[in-house]
Amino acid sequence: MKSMEEMMQAAQKAAETIQKQMNETQAKLDELEVEGLSGGGLVKIRCSAKGRVIGVSIDDSLMQPSEKAILEDLVTAAFNDARVKADSVANEELAKAQQGMGLPPGFKLPF
Repeated sequence: MKSMEEMMQAAQKAAETIQKQMNETQAKLDELEVEGLSGGGLVKIRCSAKGRVIGVSIDDSLMQPSEKAILEDLVTAAFNDARVKADSVANEELAKAQQGMGLPPGFKLPF
């Protein structure tokens, strides 16, 4: 039978392994890109799976003072589309990481 000290050391080592894998997954999320679209592709926003905006592309046809309100709405819609996609990719990657660690589905890890 293992001593309490041995069990504590094993638990600590497991926690360190999980933390390392979660840190690696978080770093990977910042490298994965998604693209949000609005206005049939007139406005595009690229962001990381962590939600960091990487770039914005606006079609020249929207660069008129009379289109300002529409452009603002389209940028907002494109960002929200990118955010939804980023959340989806992040959830998929976190689920893969948890599965690789042998954690039950839906297990919430603090990060």
